[in-house]
Amino acid sequence: MLNMKDISITFNEGTLDEKKALQHINLEMQKGDFVTVIGSNGAGKSTLMNMVSGSLKPDIGTVKINDKNVTMLPEYKRSRMIGRVFQDPMAGTAPTMTIEENLAMAYARNKKRTLKAGVSKKRKKLFKEHLETLHLGLENRLNAKVGLLSGGERQALSLLMATFTEPNILLLDEHTAALDPSRAELITNLTGEVVEQFGLTTLMVTHNMQQALDLGNRLIMMDKGQIILEVSGQEKQELTIEKLLHEFQRIRGTQMENDRAILG
Repeated sequence: MLNMKDISITFNEGTLDEKKALQHINLEMQKGDFVTVIGSNGAGKSTLMNMVSGSLKPDIGTVKINDKNVTMLPEYKRSRMIGRVFQDPMAGTAPTMTIEENLAMAYARNKKRTLKAGVSKKRKKLFKEHLETLHLGLENRLNAKVGLLSGGERQALSLLMATFTEPNILLLDEHTAALDPSRAELITNLTGEVVEQFGLTTLMVTHNMQQALDLGNRLIMMDKGQIILEVSGQEKQELTIEKLLHEFQRIRGTQMENDRAILG
């Protein structure tokens, strides 16, 4: 479903600010894989995410989605294959538009453009059915402006908008980091339910180590633009935060007092 081969990119090459953001990244995800990505600040997590979405293009290497080479395909064209939820609840929705209008835009993302009315009775019924799965009462507020929703409600709506068209790839970019603990837990639980319901191939970046352990069937750790650890299956199920910290320290060859803060 997703194949990244020998991906490298350097920022500000040839200057004092030169940084190798990704170095020879190889990542393959099969349909239904849910990969969580952790690492210290500057490890390359967001760059990896942007490489998949198309907002960045590699210096070398190829990106394939569903066996199609999309390396040079612009972001707006890749968006038909990709759903994405950002860290900022304000980023994934249009605040001046209603819930219904936002859902209509998301629904049309991978559809052919037509001259038909934006929201038919059949489509409104579909929207309500999907909103009901959030258990937030949003199905009764279709005409409410999205800008009036709370951060948690808005992020739940963003998650629904990114997933109910069943994209080839779902990107979750620290999508609970800006929420208070109770709302973050809600969105984490919803994430697990939605991904399982649709069998979505998902790549999730997080600083929350427990979240990275609880969700998904695979985990990768990044550092200095490289994948330094990958675990899956039973090995991932048996992982703990302490074991992850130990591996991070062992691989880097140094022990840092604030590793837990850096990775968590």
